[in-house]
Amino acid sequence: MISETGLMAGIKTAEEIELLKRAAKAVEEVFARALPFIKPGITEKRLAEIMKEFAFEIPGVEDLAYETIVASGPNGAKPHAELTDREILTGDMVTIDFGVKFGGYSSDITRTFLPAEPTEKQKKIFDSVLRAQEAGLKAARAGLECAALDAVCRGLIEKDGFAEYFIHTTGHGVGTEVHEDPRISAKSDEVLQAGMVVTIEPGIYIEGFGGVRIEDMVLITETGCEVITNGIEKNLYFKIS
Repeated sequence: MISETGLMAGIKTAEEIELLKRAAKAVEEVFARALPFIKPGITEKRLAEIMKEFAFEIPGVEDLAYETIVASGPNGAKPHAELTDREILTGDMVTIDFGVKFGGYSSDITRTFLPAEPTEKQKKIFDSVLRAQEAGLKAARAGLECAALDAVCRGLIEKDGFAEYFIHTTGHGVGTEVHEDPRISAKSDEVLQAGMVVTIEPGIYIEGFGGVRIEDMVLITETGCEVITNGIEKNLYFKIS
């Protein structure tokens, strides 16, 4: 549902924004509790089950917003990887994309973890995605064309030599549905407006090697954006042992 004041433009009311924030907060709690389980030996399916269990222990959580993605090692090269019985191995990058429903509204958050010290290639890929995502967060504001925001993130990844591996759009609106307008892509003719809640989620995906995606939900304002999912650190990539 798009609020009546949004006139199908994706602009959210104050009440809708509060529900989206609470949905995001629930995911922050799940990530915090799940972190110790992201280690060699656990399967993708089991890790997803644990996160689901944690989610339903949070008052107000109604359901998952979508099928959880836990993509380890080479499976991380698939942006929409399906859960498998693959065990996480030492040195695997692990991309987790998780969201819940709260009061009918969705959250959508992704982080990539590594339960070991990164190789130079892993660090280069992770740092490229992180810088692209942070540049997108800095650029997002009311009045900016969605295609221009896509170009900000995509341009940095292209500069780093990974253009062919950023194989999806930069983001999308979030509301009662996990994918709503606006669409943040090179082909979009939409313009960001204050009150929209969107994701910014660049990624790099290399077949046979793995992938990295970092995704936050943000509230667009007249002067910039408010990161709704600021309770989940991104540099945990280097801290897990």
